[in-house]
Amino acid sequence: MNVLVIGSGGREHALAWRLNRSASVAKVFAAPGNPGIAREAVCVDGSDYLSIAAANGIDLTVVGPEAPLMDGVVDQFHDAGRAIFGPCRAAAQLEGSKIFSKQFFERYQIPTARFIAAYSLDEALKALDSFTAPVVLKADGLAAGKGVVIPQTMDEARTTVAQFMAGELVGDAGRKLVIEEFLTGEEVSFIALSDGANLVPLLPAQDHKNIFDGDRGPNTGGMGAYVDERILTPAEIDLVMKTVMRPAIDGMAREGSPFVGFLYAGLMMTAGGPKTLEFNVRMGDPETQPLLYRLRSDLGAVLHAGATGKLAGVTLDWSPEPSVAIVLAAAGYPGKVRTGDVISGIDDAEATGATVFQAGVKRSGDALVTSGGRVVAVTASGATLPSAIDAAYRAATHVKFDGMQFRADIGKKGLRRW
Repeated sequence: MNVLVIGSGGREHALAWRLNRSASVAKVFAAPGNPGIAREAVCVDGSDYLSIAAANGIDLTVVGPEAPLMDGVVDQFHDAGRAIFGPCRAAAQLEGSKIFSKQFFERYQIPTARFIAAYSLDEALKALDSFTAPVVLKADGLAAGKGVVIPQTMDEARTTVAQFMAGELVGDAGRKLVIEEFLTGEEVSFIALSDGANLVPLLPAQDHKNIFDGDRGPNTGGMGAYVDERILTPAEIDLVMKTVMRPAIDGMAREGSPFVGFLYAGLMMTAGGPKTLEFNVRMGDPETQPLLYRLRSDLGAVLHAGATGKLAGVTLDWSPEPSVAIVLAAAGYPGKVRTGDVISGIDDAEATGATVFQAGVKRSGDALVTSGGRVVAVTASGATLPSAIDAAYRAATHVKFDGMQFRADIGKKGLRRW
C-alpha cells in the first residue's frame, strides 16, 4: 500500500523511516516533509492533504503533529471514505485543551494532580491562593511544548500568570490556564495505539524536557529520550493500562468520540502510583525516534489495522536493545531561535551505525542549514543502556553547526536500574 505521512519534523522522519522498511508498504509520501524525510519518501508541498492522498493513490494516511488533528483532518478523511490513523477533532481535545482533558480525568476517575481551571486573570490569581510553590501553570491551548511553567515562588507564579493571560508567553493559548499542584516522582512517557476500542501499548520511554543537564532551565519540546523496559515494571504497566489508558478509551467512546490513533500519557510515577500529567493525541517527539528505532513489527500493517478497527489480538515485536535519542538544538532554543547555520557531519554520524532523524533542517543550495529549534535527533541502540548512551553520544560528536546545544545526561536516570 501507499502511505502518506503528514508533518515535517523528527517524529515524521522516524515514521517515514520505519514505514519505508515495512513489507506492507510499497511507497511512502510525506507532506510537506524535510530533507531527511526526502531520503525515505516522496515529499509533496501543500496542506490540502485530502487532495494529496487522492492524487497519489494513498491507502493509509498517518498524522504526525497535533495541529492538523485539531483542525479536523481526520474528520475530512472519514467523510471522504479514506483510511487515516489519528483521532477526530472531538477526541483531539484531549490535547488541544488542557481544561477539557483535566475535566475528562475527573469524569472518568483517571488519577491526576489537584487542579483549578482559570478563565481570567482574577480567577487565576485567586486560585493561586489555594496552592503552595512550586506550582504548575499550564496554558489551555496548543503551545508547541512550551505551555508549561513551574514557578518556584508564589511571587513568580503571580507574575507568570499575568504574562500568560496577557498573551505574552504563548499567545492566545495561554489566556485560559490550568493551575495544579506540583507532583514529585519520575516522569514517564506511555504511548498506546487504539482503534477506538482496543489498545496496544508501546514500550515505556522517558523524555528530558528541560534545556539543561539535571533538569534545569526552561521547558522545551524535549531534548532527548530513551526506551528501556526497566523504566516501568510489568505490574506498573498493567496499572497504567487499567487506571489511565483503558478509562480514557472507554470514556471517549462513551462520549461519542471513539479515540483512534496514538494516545500518549505523560505520567508522574509518584509514591502513591501513576498520576496523569497530560494526554497528547499523537506520538511524542523525541520519543518516537528511539521507539521506532527498536520496533521490528510491520508498522504499516499495524497502523492500517488501527485505522480500520482491527487491532484486536495485535502484539508488537521489539528489538531487545535499549535505544537513545540525543536532540541537537539550535542557538537560542527554546527562546528566539537562530536559523541558517550550516549543518555538517550527518553522514559521518550515521556511518557509526546511528540514525540521524532530521527536524529543524532545510536545504540552502547544496548545504543543509538549521531551520528550527530542535535540529536533529541522533539515535542509536546498544546491548545495554550504558552502551546505547555511549553509541548515541559518540555518533552525535560528528554533527556540527554553530550555536549547537545539547544535554549530556540523556538516559542517565535509567542507569540506576541497571
